Amino acid sequence: MSVPAPLGTVFAVDDEEPMRNALRRLLSSSGFAVELFASGNEFLQRGELNRPACILLDLNMPGMNGLELQEELHSRGVMIPVVFLTGAGSVAHAVGAMRAGAVDFVEKPFSNEELLDRINKALSIDRAAVQRESEGTQVREKVETLTAREKQVLVLLTQGQSNKLIARKLDLSPRTVEGYRARITEKLNAKSVADLVRIVQQCEDTCGIPLSANVSEAAAGPAPAGSV
Repeated sequence: MSVPAPLGTVFAVDDEEPMRNALRRLLSSSGFAVELFASGNEFLQRGELNRPACILLDLNMPGMNGLELQEELHSRGVMIPVVFLTGAGSVAHAVGAMRAGAVDFVEKPFSNEELLDRINKALSIDRAAVQRESEGTQVREKVETLTAREKQVLVLLTQGQSNKLIARKLDLSPRTVEGYRARITEKLNAKSVADLVRIVQQCEDTCGIPLSANVSEAAAGPAPAGSV
């Protein structure tokens, strides 16, 4: 009989051993993969984190506290959702943590149902983020198959320019632009200009590919070296 895959990974950072043990029992029995850490510094040594995931983070730890760990994670580009555990009297700090990017907080003592609800919410957010990143990677790989000139034509097409205007801007013939357009739509598996607009937007928003720069570099004249 196969063992069901975990619902996601919860990385719990809390300096109190009884709390860590209680979290392990609760989360493991609820179908989550669980990793426990006694301090922020210990967690930072973990390396790459399995996803989808969320980070369950004690706000008031000695040494590096929860807010400082959250800031350090963001500085390293780790954007996995954080749920803070906070004691009485620390709600104001928890609200500040949410403004800094945490998705929620739970005040101690808390019920199991309340904590599991917050964790499931955070994991749903990360699953969506993982899906977007996967789709972004697929789009980036397709766009990377385009030549520099094809990228220039792509951006101009998505700006609503006609073949004639693109030909004039890039010092090409309209028929040559038509050929570029056909190759672009084939490589990107696009059926319309709307599809091309979506692809360009996804690249620039999530993939960090400045496609628009290809137009400014295109000064009318010969195609960039290596272009076809």
